[in-house]
Formats: sequence, C-alpha cells, structure tokens
Amino acid sequence: MTLHSVDLRTTGQFPALLLDYLDKKPSLKEFYGTFPTLENAGETILKKGNFDIEKRKTLVDVLTKQYQGLPYLPDFSKLLDENTFTVTTGHQLNIFTGPLYIIYKIVTTIKLASALKEAYPGNNFVPVYWMATEDHDFEEIASFHLFGQTHKWTGEHKGAVGRLNPKELESIIKQLPDKPLLFAKAYLENDTLADAVRCYMHELFGQHGLICLDADHTELKRHFLPVIRQELSGLISEKLVTETTSKLNALGYHTPLHAREINLFYLDNNLRERITKEGDTYRVLNTELSFSETEILDLAENKPDLFSPNVVLRPLYEEIILPNLAYIGGPSEIPYWMQLKGVFDHFEVPFPMLIPRNFALYVNSQQSKKAQKLKINYKDLFLDEVALRRIFIEKNSTHTLNLNDQKAAFHNIFDEILDKATAVDQTMLGAVKAEQTRLLNSLQHLEKRILRAEERNHESEIHQLIGLKNKLFPNGIAQERYDNLLNFYTNDSSFIQKLFKAFDPLDFRYNVLLEE
Repeated sequence: MTLHSVDLRTTGQFPALLLDYLDKKPSLKEFYGTFPTLENAGETILKKGNFDIEKRKTLVDVLTKQYQGLPYLPDFSKLLDENTFTVTTGHQLNIFTGPLYIIYKIVTTIKLASALKEAYPGNNFVPVYWMATEDHDFEEIASFHLFGQTHKWTGEHKGAVGRLNPKELESIIKQLPDKPLLFAKAYLENDTLADAVRCYMHELFGQHGLICLDADHTELKRHFLPVIRQELSGLISEKLVTETTSKLNALGYHTPLHAREINLFYLDNNLRERITKEGDTYRVLNTELSFSETEILDLAENKPDLFSPNVVLRPLYEEIILPNLAYIGGPSEIPYWMQLKGVFDHFEVPFPMLIPRNFALYVNSQQSKKAQKLKINYKDLFLDEVALRRIFIEKNSTHTLNLNDQKAAFHNIFDEILDKATAVDQTMLGAVKAEQTRLLNSLQHLEKRILRAEERNHESEIHQLIGLKNKLFPNGIAQERYDNLLNFYTNDSSFIQKLFKAFDPLDFRYNVLLEE
C-alpha cells in the first residue's frame, strides 16, 4: 500500500475551528490545554500524574467484571500503577461498526499509545474505546452500508442503546455475504449491545491492547457525584459553555455544541430523558416523574447510575474516571471539546490533548490503476463534480480554453471608450458600463461553450473520472463516512494491519491509501 498525503484545507471537508487549531492560531490558545506533540505530552503526564488511586481501583474492578468470559484478557492491573495513563476515543455503538471512520479512530488511538510508549518508556499507555452505551439515539446506530446496499435494524427501541438485545440482528446477519462469524458470535451470544460490541472489538483489536469501557456503571458514577450535585443545584455548566461559545463566535467560528440548563438525563430501563427544572421542581421530560431539590439530590447520592451526562458533561465524566492524556476525535468533536474548556477549569480537571483522528480515502488496485491512467491529482478528487471536470479538461486539453487575454483587451478598450464618452457627456458613464458588462457576460458564456465542447472531446475519460469519483465518494459522501469495514475486510483480512502501517497519529493530513 502506498500513502499519499493531502492537506486538510484543500479537501474542503473540515471546519475552520479545527483547521486553525491545527495551525496553532494564537487566538485559540485559551480553548485547549496542551497542543498535541510527543514532546508536549510530558506536560500532560505531569498534570495527570496524581490521579486518584481509588478511581484506578474502581476502573480495574469494573473492567474485570465487564470482560468476564472473553479470551486472552488484558492485564488490567497495570492501570493501578501511577505511571500508567490512557489515551481514549469514543463513539456510538453503530451496528457492524457503522462507517469506516470508527475503525480509523481506534487505530489512531492504538498507534498514539504505542508512540507515547516509545517516547516515554518509563510509563505505560493504554488505548481505550469509550463505548457510548448510554446514548439513546437508536436511529443513528441502526443502519450501515455494505456493497451498495443499506441494512437497517428496525423496530421501536427506547432508552440506552447499550442495553438493547443484539440478538435482534440475526435477520441482518443472514442477509450478509459469507455470514461474518465475527459479528454472528458477538451479536448472537451476548445479551446486550454493549457486551456484543466489546466482544467484536476485542476480537479485532484486543491483541493491540485496546480496552473497551462501558461507563454505564454505578461505581464509576459515584466518582462523578460532585459534578452531578453541582449540575443539579448550581446549574453551572450552561453558563460556562455559553461564555466560551460567545468568545469563539466573536472570533468568527461556528460552534456545534449547545448547552442546556441541566445537562443530565434520567436513565432507567427503556428510558433516557432530559431532566428539567420548573421553578423549584425537577421533572423528567415525557414522564410523570418529578422531584424536589432535596429528593433529587438524595436520589443521586443513593443511585448515581440513574443520572447520565449529555454531550456537555460526558467528556468531563470521562476525564474524571480515567487517567487520560489525550482524546482522539472527529472533525466536529475537537471543536465541541474546545467549547468545554471552561467547564474543565471550573471543576479543576486536567484538560487532555485534543487530537483529530486519522482521515483516509482507500483506493483499491483497480481504482488506483484507473487514477494513474487518468493522471489524477488525488486532492482534485475532493472537488465537486463541476470543478473536477473543469480542472481535468484544463490539464489535459492541448487548446487554450479561457478567454482571459480577450477579456483583458475588452477592459482596455472600454477604458478608452469610457474616457472619450464621459469627456463629451458625464451621463454616458452608466450606458458604457452597462454595455461593458453585457459584452463581458457574452464572453463568459462563450468561454463555457468552448469548455463544454472540449469536454465532449474527452467524453470517455470524463465518464471514467466521474465513475471513479462516485465510487470513492458514494452518494457524494466521503468514503470513510459511508462505507462499512466489511466492504474492505471481507476480501482482505489484512486491511486493518495495513491501516496500522499507514497511519501516523500526529500527522494531521488526509491519507490517500493506494493499493498496488
């Protein structure tokens, strides 16, 4: 596999806030802690070096229980060592792994842990996949695209998706080519979706040291209690996020995150609903549940597992229960973490290094040969179809297709006409300008016709080019955000190993992976 790197800015797929962060724009320094480099990681290690041993013990106990029954278990005991730290990525429990970029997230995380170990051999670094088991958006996890077909998990499902019964996916498994044993075993031999995802992720990445954590657990939530209490009684995080968001908006950035007055859900069997406050009463939306402040604080004290953080508090929860140095996120995750810096500062929790995951476009051998034949510059593939056609024709035509010289000549002529006309009558200015605009529009129209005529001369190549573009960007969507792992892994069991060889977790460019 050959690697070709493309600057993220040239792809047109990433928000300005992420790009300016990676460019280390000075005005953004207050919205993150430490910029991610191997050298700077030592600073974050020092900040996290006094991580509470009781939290470490709870983490090991929970992981030991959650991994019961799985083969070749990780050595969780090293997490008790004060010199052991985690690097983490998180995502929803998309069925059959969902879009390909989830795999890219995990490979990036594992590679970062390995790079940190090489740079700091006196420490241990454990890659962690934070499973979004408490998320309740079933529609977001319930489908995937494989070989041009969409498979969907149907039915009415409420509450935390991690608690759903994965055996319902048997009908989809039967429809898949080769009946993938990896997923058949995971989904049909486990009682919850959380356990099923842990099962297949352990099969895919356990040998690389990956640990999958389900934070939907009472004892882990106990360490989060101070935040739960303050969020319920002090209504603090909305104010802090709003202040940070206002600063970012004033700098011209779009921000993806919206904080609520209370950023907690009430979580129970088949139920995950927002907690709201109306006067002195706390209510759970779409239910009959209501509490006084004393009652809801007592409930949190006795049953912290009934309280689930939303997107505003989940990152904080993660950093409270993990000795974590870095979070690996997608192009919208890094910006929303930056909105949370004030929340972390308030609760005096060290902010992790924020690292965008590796981005990739995989080009198989047949597609690679076609691209070479067409002499494509891979960054051009990220353009829309109209721009791609134009650039291809301009690069491959033996003719001059623009009328730039003629337009310049027209401008010079009309400057002379304007001088003569206005010398006679100043009111002629508008008429001359209008005629100039009309003639220049005619030239632009002719220019487009010349380009279309040349396109017809290259009709076969254009057809191949657009066909390749559609294969690599199915439905106009980036391949990594649409295609499923099985599109590649089914015919090439070494696909994931190739990703490990190609990815560099601290190289912030788009990887074009060319199969030879």
